[in-house]
Amino acid sequence: MTDQTPPTPGVFVLIGIHAPIRFVADCVTYVTPDDRVPVGQSVGREFCSNKCHRLGALGLESTFQQVSTRSKNFIRLETLNPKLETPPMQSPADYHMHTPLCRHAIGEPVEYARRAVEIGLTEIGFSDHSPMPREDFDNWRMFDRQLDEYVAKVQLAQKEFPQLTIRLALEVDYLPGHEDWIRKLAARHPWDYFIGSVHYVSDSWDIDNPAKLSEWKKRDAFEVWQLYFDRLAMAAESKLFEIIGHADLPKKFGIRPTQDCTPLYEKFLTAVAKAGCAIELNTAGLRKDCKEIYPSRDLLQLAFAHHVPITFGSDAHAPEEVGLNFAEAVALARSVGYAETLRFHQRQSEVVWL
Repeated sequence: MTDQTPPTPGVFVLIGIHAPIRFVADCVTYVTPDDRVPVGQSVGREFCSNKCHRLGALGLESTFQQVSTRSKNFIRLETLNPKLETPPMQSPADYHMHTPLCRHAIGEPVEYARRAVEIGLTEIGFSDHSPMPREDFDNWRMFDRQLDEYVAKVQLAQKEFPQLTIRLALEVDYLPGHEDWIRKLAARHPWDYFIGSVHYVSDSWDIDNPAKLSEWKKRDAFEVWQLYFDRLAMAAESKLFEIIGHADLPKKFGIRPTQDCTPLYEKFLTAVAKAGCAIELNTAGLRKDCKEIYPSRDLLQLAFAHHVPITFGSDAHAPEEVGLNFAEAVALARSVGYAETLRFHQRQSEVVWL
């Protein structure tokens, strides 16, 4: 092969990075997530001779792109030539799944795990609705006395499917004044993450409950959305959660305000970014009246601008819903600029390529 004129070398600074990362474009075709470059270090022939090909030696064309990263310490270059190796694309972890203990889901965790293996997922997480201090609070969550049983069910799935990474988590309702209860829940088992969700805009109205749909007729839609996003911002500010769930849940029944909700989104996302938590792309919205992933493209674009990381969840309430519509969710995330997602273990995050 003969050498071709390489692209012009340059300095590319990732969004939010503290110092420039320099790379020599004629020496690198691909920097994988395992080839991390400390801030300020030049990427040249010495670095590239380890795992990355030299364009000059191969005589191949390539392109490169700037990628915003949460960890802010590595860059990614894309090759146009299919002969060059690139890391295999994997489906993101499905971190939002339920069990029959919540009284509105079917299928045991082992069945969800089996389905995950069948469709090629490598990691999932169970995050069933957490108990409340009062057992008569509502009828769509496990009882407090069932928490150990829930953990045992997840542990059985882990034992039955050792080839699948299965995380233990909870979807926890945030209500002002419940912070101490949430902290007590957190101390009871070695959770991998908590999803903080808002379903209630008052102590008695869970806005996504079909049995209470008539309540929407008594309220101004924009006022409900304001109350909801105020509570969602409070959930983030509490720093009790790794992930904020289904960020625009009020659209579930197709009820949307006519007013511009951008100020509500901005306030919420500012709180999320400051707290350092993620938001999820929840595909259950595609199965509801709104026919749209949670959150909307507009909200997700703002989240990307605020450097808010993401996770993915099917919100599965039956085994056949595991990983459902993840291709659409990944496409949405990539279309607004995301190139990575988070995974969690013992409430610590890891950045992985999307």
